[in-house]
Amino acid sequence: MKRFAWMEAASLDAAMAAAADGAVPKAGGIDLLDLMKEGLLAPRRIVNIRALPECSGIREDDAGALRIGAAATLAEVASHPLVGARYRALARAAAGSASPQIRNVATIGGNLLQRPRCWYFRSAHHHCARKGGATCFAFSGENQYHAVFGHEGCAIVHPSTPATALVALDAKIEIADAAGRRIVALEDFFVLPGRDITRESTLAEGQIVTAIVLPKPAAGSRSAHQRQGQMDSFDWPIADVAVALELEPGGTCRRAAIVLGSAAPTPWRAGRAEAVLAGKRIDEEVARAAAHAALDGAQPLSHNAYKVPVLESLVRRAVLEANRGG
Repeated sequence: MKRFAWMEAASLDAAMAAAADGAVPKAGGIDLLDLMKEGLLAPRRIVNIRALPECSGIREDDAGALRIGAAATLAEVASHPLVGARYRALARAAAGSASPQIRNVATIGGNLLQRPRCWYFRSAHHHCARKGGATCFAFSGENQYHAVFGHEGCAIVHPSTPATALVALDAKIEIADAAGRRIVALEDFFVLPGRDITRESTLAEGQIVTAIVLPKPAAGSRSAHQRQGQMDSFDWPIADVAVALELEPGGTCRRAAIVLGSAAPTPWRAGRAEAVLAGKRIDEEVARAAAHAALDGAQPLSHNAYKVPVLESLVRRAVLEANRGG
Protein backbone atom coordinates (compact mmCIF):
# COMPACT_ATOMS: atom_id res chain seq x y z
CA MET A 1 0.00 0.00 0.00
CA LYS A 2 1.35 3.41 -0.98
CA ARG A 3 1.34 6.60 1.06
CA PHE A 4 -1.64 8.92 0.74
CA ALA A 5 -2.88 12.22 2.16
CA TRP A 6 -5.98 12.30 4.38
CA MET A 7 -8.62 15.04 4.30
CA GLU A 8 -11.62 15.50 6.59
CA ALA A 9 -14.32 17.10 4.47
CA ALA A 10 -15.60 20.26 6.14
CA SER A 11 -18.52 20.47 3.70
CA LEU A 12 -20.06 18.69 0.76
CA ASP A 13 -18.67 21.37 -1.56
CA ALA A 14 -15.16 20.78 -0.21
CA ALA A 15 -15.55 17.03 -0.66
CA MET A 16 -16.72 17.43 -4.26
CA ALA A 17 -13.86 19.80 -5.05
CA ALA A 18 -11.38 17.30 -3.65
CA ALA A 19 -13.01 14.45 -5.61
CA ALA A 20 -12.84 16.51 -8.81
CA ASP A 21 -9.12 16.93 -8.14
CA GLY A 22 -8.60 13.17 -7.93
CA ALA A 23 -9.24 12.48 -4.25
CA VAL A 24 -11.14 9.27 -3.45
CA PRO A 25 -14.21 9.71 -1.22
CA LYS A 26 -14.38 7.43 1.81
CA ALA A 27 -17.24 6.70 4.22
CA GLY A 28 -17.01 3.20 5.73
CA GLY A 29 -13.94 2.37 3.65
CA ILE A 30 -14.43 -1.41 3.63
CA ASP A 31 -13.97 -1.96 -0.11
CA LEU A 32 -11.59 0.99 -0.44
CA LEU A 33 -9.14 -0.69 1.92
CA ASP A 34 -9.44 -3.97 0.01
CA LEU A 35 -8.78 -2.25 -3.32
CA MET A 36 -5.72 -0.50 -1.92
CA LYS A 37 -4.30 -3.70 -0.41
CA GLU A 38 -4.90 -5.53 -3.70
CA GLY A 39 -3.07 -2.84 -5.69
CA LEU A 40 -6.15 -1.91 -7.71
CA LEU A 41 -6.30 1.60 -6.30
CA ALA A 42 -3.48 3.89 -5.15
CA PRO A 43 -5.06 7.25 -4.30
CA ARG A 44 -2.88 10.28 -3.65
CA ARG A 45 -5.54 11.62 -1.30
CA ILE A 46 -8.60 10.27 0.50
CA VAL A 47 -11.44 12.57 1.57
CA ASN A 48 -13.58 11.40 4.47
CA ILE A 49 -17.28 12.15 3.92
CA ARG A 50 -18.60 10.02 6.81
CA ALA A 51 -19.69 12.96 8.96
CA LEU A 52 -21.29 15.12 6.27
CA PRO A 53 -24.90 15.92 7.24
CA GLU A 54 -25.99 15.63 3.59
CA CYS A 55 -24.91 11.97 3.65
CA SER A 56 -26.23 11.05 7.08
CA GLY A 57 -29.43 9.84 8.69
CA ILE A 58 -32.59 8.03 7.66
CA ARG A 59 -35.72 10.18 7.56
CA GLU A 60 -39.13 10.45 5.97
CA ASP A 61 -39.90 13.51 3.85
CA ASP A 62 -43.19 15.42 3.66
CA ALA A 63 -44.38 13.25 0.74
CA GLY A 64 -43.79 10.02 2.65
CA ALA A 65 -40.64 9.00 0.77
CA LEU A 66 -37.73 7.65 2.82
CA ARG A 67 -34.33 9.29 2.40
CA ILE A 68 -31.43 7.07 3.45
CA GLY A 69 -28.14 8.94 3.72
CA ALA A 70 -25.36 7.28 1.77
CA ALA A 71 -23.26 7.13 4.95
CA ALA A 72 -25.94 5.23 6.90
CA THR A 73 -24.53 1.86 7.87
CA LEU A 74 -26.03 -1.43 6.77
CA ALA A 75 -26.85 -2.11 10.43
CA GLU A 76 -28.75 1.18 10.67
CA VAL A 77 -30.70 0.39 7.52
CA ALA A 78 -31.53 -3.15 8.66
CA SER A 79 -32.77 -2.04 12.09
CA HIS A 80 -34.64 1.14 11.17
CA PRO A 81 -38.34 0.76 12.04
CA LEU A 82 -39.63 2.42 8.85
CA VAL A 83 -37.41 0.23 6.67
CA GLY A 84 -38.64 -2.88 8.44
CA ALA A 85 -42.29 -1.84 8.28
CA ARG A 86 -42.45 -0.57 4.70
CA TYR A 87 -39.52 -2.07 2.82
CA ARG A 88 -39.11 -5.55 4.23
CA ALA A 89 -36.99 -6.77 1.31
CA LEU A 90 -34.38 -4.10 2.00
CA ALA A 91 -34.33 -4.76 5.74
CA ARG A 92 -33.78 -8.46 5.06
CA ALA A 93 -31.10 -7.85 2.42
CA ALA A 94 -29.17 -5.42 4.62
CA ALA A 95 -29.43 -7.67 7.68
CA GLY A 96 -28.07 -10.62 5.69
CA SER A 97 -25.09 -8.79 4.23
CA ALA A 98 -21.58 -9.54 5.50
CA SER A 99 -20.89 -10.00 9.23
CA PRO A 100 -22.25 -7.97 12.18
CA GLN A 101 -18.88 -6.25 12.55
CA ILE A 102 -18.84 -5.15 8.91
CA ARG A 103 -22.53 -4.12 8.92
CA ASN A 104 -21.77 -1.69 11.73
CA VAL A 105 -19.10 0.04 9.64
CA ALA A 106 -20.01 -0.48 5.97
CA THR A 107 -22.33 2.15 4.49
CA ILE A 108 -25.23 1.67 2.12
CA GLY A 109 -23.64 4.04 -0.42
CA GLY A 110 -20.33 2.22 -0.32
CA ASN A 111 -22.08 -1.12 -0.61
CA LEU A 112 -23.75 -0.01 -3.86
CA LEU A 113 -20.44 1.32 -5.21
CA GLN A 114 -18.13 -1.55 -4.30
CA ARG A 115 -16.10 -2.97 -7.16
CA PRO A 116 -16.62 -6.53 -8.47
CA ARG A 117 -15.51 -9.41 -6.28
CA CYS A 118 -14.44 -11.52 -9.27
CA TRP A 119 -11.11 -13.14 -8.41
CA TYR A 120 -9.67 -12.36 -11.84
CA PHE A 121 -10.52 -8.67 -11.45
CA ARG A 122 -9.03 -8.66 -7.94
CA SER A 123 -5.88 -10.53 -9.02
CA ALA A 124 -2.74 -8.52 -9.72
CA HIS A 125 -1.71 -11.27 -12.16
CA HIS A 126 -4.72 -10.96 -14.50
CA HIS A 127 -5.14 -7.88 -16.69
CA CYS A 128 -8.79 -8.60 -17.41
CA ALA A 129 -11.21 -6.77 -19.70
CA ARG A 130 -12.67 -4.74 -16.82
CA LYS A 131 -9.19 -3.43 -16.07
CA GLY A 132 -8.62 -2.48 -19.71
CA GLY A 133 -7.28 -5.80 -20.97
CA ALA A 134 -8.49 -7.90 -23.87
CA THR A 135 -9.86 -10.95 -22.03
CA CYS A 136 -12.46 -11.91 -19.47
CA PHE A 137 -10.68 -14.89 -17.94
CA ALA A 138 -13.86 -16.15 -16.29
CA PHE A 139 -15.34 -17.38 -19.56
CA SER A 140 -12.73 -20.15 -19.87
CA GLY A 141 -11.70 -20.31 -16.23
CA GLU A 142 -13.21 -20.64 -12.75
CA ASN A 143 -16.69 -19.20 -13.24
CA GLN A 144 -18.86 -21.01 -10.72
CA TYR A 145 -19.95 -17.76 -9.03
CA HIS A 146 -20.25 -15.66 -12.17
CA ALA A 147 -23.13 -14.34 -14.27
CA VAL A 148 -25.84 -16.26 -16.09
CA PHE A 149 -27.38 -13.12 -17.65
CA GLY A 150 -25.97 -9.98 -19.29
CA HIS A 151 -22.37 -11.17 -19.49
CA GLU A 152 -21.45 -9.44 -22.75
CA GLY A 153 -17.64 -9.44 -22.62
CA CYS A 154 -17.45 -9.63 -18.82
CA ALA A 155 -19.00 -12.22 -16.51
CA ILE A 156 -18.93 -10.43 -13.14
CA VAL A 157 -21.97 -10.41 -10.88
CA HIS A 158 -22.96 -7.23 -9.09
CA PRO A 159 -21.57 -7.51 -5.55
CA SER A 160 -24.30 -5.62 -3.66
CA THR A 161 -27.11 -7.63 -2.08
CA PRO A 162 -29.09 -4.54 -0.93
CA ALA A 163 -29.01 -3.32 -4.54
CA THR A 164 -31.24 -6.24 -5.53
CA ALA A 165 -33.91 -5.14 -3.04
CA LEU A 166 -33.51 -1.43 -3.79
CA VAL A 167 -34.07 -1.90 -7.53
CA ALA A 168 -37.18 -4.00 -6.83
CA LEU A 169 -38.46 -1.20 -4.57
CA ASP A 170 -37.98 1.46 -7.30
CA ALA A 171 -35.27 3.27 -5.35
CA LYS A 172 -33.57 6.36 -6.69
CA ILE A 173 -30.07 7.59 -6.00
CA GLU A 174 -29.13 11.19 -5.20
CA ILE A 175 -25.87 12.40 -6.72
CA ALA A 176 -24.16 15.70 -5.97
CA ASP A 177 -21.63 17.54 -8.14
CA ALA A 178 -20.63 21.11 -8.91
CA ALA A 179 -23.86 21.66 -10.87
CA GLY A 180 -26.04 20.70 -7.88
CA ARG A 181 -27.93 17.58 -6.95
CA ARG A 182 -29.86 15.24 -9.21
CA ILE A 183 -31.87 12.10 -8.60
CA VAL A 184 -31.82 9.15 -10.99
CA ALA A 185 -33.41 5.72 -10.90
CA LEU A 186 -31.04 3.25 -9.29
CA GLU A 187 -31.80 0.77 -12.06
CA ASP A 188 -30.43 3.29 -14.60
CA PHE A 189 -27.40 4.09 -12.44
CA PHE A 190 -25.82 0.67 -12.92
CA VAL A 191 -23.97 -0.10 -16.17
CA LEU A 192 -23.88 -3.37 -18.09
CA PRO A 193 -20.55 -4.36 -19.70
CA GLY A 194 -22.06 -4.03 -23.17
CA ARG A 195 -22.36 -0.31 -22.46
CA ASP A 196 -19.00 0.18 -20.70
CA ILE A 197 -16.95 -2.84 -19.72
CA THR A 198 -14.70 -0.88 -17.33
CA ARG A 199 -17.42 0.65 -15.12
CA GLU A 200 -20.23 -0.57 -12.87
CA SER A 201 -22.08 2.74 -12.57
CA THR A 202 -22.54 6.13 -14.20
CA LEU A 203 -20.83 7.95 -11.30
CA ALA A 204 -18.22 10.36 -12.67
CA GLU A 205 -15.17 12.01 -11.14
CA GLY A 206 -16.17 14.86 -8.86
CA GLN A 207 -19.57 13.32 -8.10
CA ILE A 208 -20.58 11.99 -4.69
CA VAL A 209 -23.54 9.78 -3.85
CA THR A 210 -25.39 11.53 -1.02
CA ALA A 211 -28.54 9.44 -0.51
CA ILE A 212 -30.87 6.69 -1.62
CA VAL A 213 -34.55 7.64 -1.88
CA LEU A 214 -37.36 5.12 -1.58
CA PRO A 215 -40.84 6.14 -2.74
CA LYS A 216 -43.79 5.95 -0.38
CA PRO A 217 -45.24 2.47 -0.85
CA ALA A 218 -48.51 2.25 -2.75
CA ALA A 219 -51.54 0.70 -1.10
CA GLY A 220 -51.24 -3.08 -0.97
CA SER A 221 -47.43 -3.07 -1.27
CA ARG A 222 -45.45 -6.03 0.05
CA SER A 223 -41.90 -7.20 -0.52
CA ALA A 224 -39.58 -10.08 0.26
CA HIS A 225 -35.93 -11.00 -0.17
CA GLN A 226 -34.46 -14.49 -0.40
CA ARG A 227 -30.79 -15.41 -0.55
CA GLN A 228 -28.82 -18.62 -0.90
CA GLY A 229 -25.22 -18.98 0.18
CA GLN A 230 -22.88 -21.84 -0.46
CA MET A 231 -22.94 -22.40 3.28
CA ASP A 232 -24.36 -20.66 6.34
CA SER A 233 -21.70 -17.96 6.48
CA PHE A 234 -21.14 -14.25 6.05
CA ASP A 235 -19.89 -14.59 2.48
CA TRP A 236 -21.55 -13.16 -0.62
CA PRO A 237 -24.60 -15.16 -1.76
CA ILE A 238 -24.44 -17.41 -4.78
CA ALA A 239 -27.94 -16.17 -5.65
CA ASP A 240 -30.49 -13.76 -4.23
CA VAL A 241 -33.91 -12.49 -5.28
CA ALA A 242 -36.08 -9.52 -4.30
CA VAL A 243 -39.79 -9.33 -5.06
CA ALA A 244 -42.09 -6.32 -4.60
CA LEU A 245 -45.83 -6.66 -5.15
CA GLU A 246 -48.79 -4.29 -5.24
CA LEU A 247 -51.99 -6.21 -4.52
CA GLU A 248 -55.60 -5.18 -5.03
CA PRO A 249 -57.93 -5.51 -2.00
CA GLY A 250 -59.16 -8.84 -3.40
CA GLY A 251 -55.63 -10.19 -3.70
CA THR A 252 -55.08 -9.72 -7.46
CA CYS A 253 -51.56 -8.61 -8.35
CA ARG A 254 -51.71 -5.09 -9.74
CA ARG A 255 -47.95 -4.74 -10.24
CA ALA A 256 -44.86 -6.85 -9.60
CA ALA A 257 -41.12 -6.26 -9.56
CA ILE A 258 -38.77 -9.25 -9.56
CA VAL A 259 -35.01 -8.66 -9.44
CA LEU A 260 -32.27 -11.30 -9.48
CA GLY A 261 -29.01 -10.74 -7.62
CA SER A 262 -25.67 -12.52 -8.06
CA ALA A 263 -26.96 -13.34 -11.53
CA ALA A 264 -25.66 -10.56 -13.80
CA PRO A 265 -23.26 -7.60 -13.84
CA THR A 266 -26.16 -5.46 -12.60
CA PRO A 267 -29.25 -6.30 -10.54
CA TRP A 268 -31.26 -8.19 -13.18
CA ARG A 269 -34.90 -7.33 -13.79
CA ALA A 270 -37.03 -10.40 -14.61
CA GLY A 271 -39.62 -8.69 -16.77
CA ARG A 272 -41.16 -11.90 -18.13
CA ALA A 273 -41.78 -13.15 -14.63
CA GLU A 274 -43.36 -9.85 -13.65
CA ALA A 275 -45.77 -10.17 -16.59
CA VAL A 276 -46.81 -13.65 -15.43
CA LEU A 277 -47.97 -12.25 -12.08
CA ALA A 278 -49.76 -9.15 -13.37
CA GLY A 279 -53.54 -9.43 -13.14
CA LYS A 280 -53.51 -12.79 -11.33
CA ARG A 281 -54.20 -14.02 -7.82
CA ILE A 282 -50.94 -15.54 -6.67
CA ASP A 283 -50.82 -19.16 -5.62
CA GLU A 284 -48.23 -21.92 -5.78
CA GLU A 285 -48.90 -22.63 -9.46
CA VAL A 286 -48.66 -18.97 -10.50
CA ALA A 287 -45.51 -18.46 -8.42
CA ARG A 288 -43.92 -21.50 -10.03
CA ALA A 289 -44.78 -20.21 -13.52
CA ALA A 290 -43.28 -16.81 -12.70
CA ALA A 291 -40.13 -18.46 -11.36
CA HIS A 292 -39.73 -20.48 -14.54
CA ALA A 293 -40.21 -17.34 -16.66
CA ALA A 294 -37.63 -15.46 -14.60
CA LEU A 295 -34.87 -17.77 -15.81
CA ASP A 296 -35.96 -17.80 -19.44
CA GLY A 297 -32.98 -16.77 -21.56
CA ALA A 298 -30.34 -17.58 -18.95
CA GLN A 299 -26.94 -18.41 -20.42
CA PRO A 300 -24.93 -20.24 -17.78
CA LEU A 301 -21.19 -20.68 -18.16
CA SER A 302 -19.23 -23.91 -17.92
CA HIS A 303 -19.35 -24.19 -14.11
CA ASN A 304 -22.41 -22.25 -12.95
CA ALA A 305 -25.47 -23.94 -14.47
CA TYR A 306 -26.51 -24.85 -10.91
CA LYS A 307 -27.47 -21.19 -10.46
CA VAL A 308 -30.48 -21.54 -12.75
CA PRO A 309 -32.53 -23.91 -10.54
CA VAL A 310 -31.32 -22.12 -7.40
CA LEU A 311 -32.53 -18.74 -8.68
CA GLU A 312 -35.78 -20.29 -9.90
CA SER A 313 -36.44 -21.72 -6.45
CA LEU A 314 -35.65 -18.39 -4.79
CA VAL A 315 -38.04 -16.53 -7.10
CA ARG A 316 -40.88 -18.92 -6.26
CA ARG A 317 -40.22 -18.64 -2.54
CA ALA A 318 -39.89 -14.85 -2.61
CA VAL A 319 -43.11 -14.41 -4.61
CA LEU A 320 -45.05 -16.56 -2.15
CA GLU A 321 -43.48 -14.83 0.85
CA ALA A 322 -44.28 -11.37 -0.48
CA ASN A 323 -47.83 -12.46 -1.29
CA ARG A 324 -48.28 -13.62 2.32
CA GLY A 325 -47.03 -10.29 3.55
CA GLY A 326 -43.69 -11.54 4.86
